[in-house]
Amino acid sequence: MVIQSIHYEFAPEDAEQAAGIFKELRDLAREEPGVVRFDVARSKSRPNVFALWEEYRDEAALKTHLESAHFERLAINGIRRLAKDRLGETVYPL
Repeated sequence: MVIQSIHYEFAPEDAEQAAGIFKELRDLAREEPGVVRFDVARSKSRPNVFALWEEYRDEAALKTHLESAHFERLAINGIRRLAKDRLGETVYPL
């Protein structure tokens, strides 16, 4: 199992656009083979802050996700360009 935990912060004026992109990315990622879980959450007190929790069966599944056309379009060319800050970590269960 491979887990990615990522927090993003956006300018307030970009938060709604980010939410839409995250929803599309989540829905497409959940259809990928090897994706165990892919969740997106949003802070209530700071609505321009989002968190992703991604679980993959193995490294190959994560690699497939990172090489997908929708990841390139939505994450690389969408979310990451809008984000003011990104803090991510790839972790492994103990």
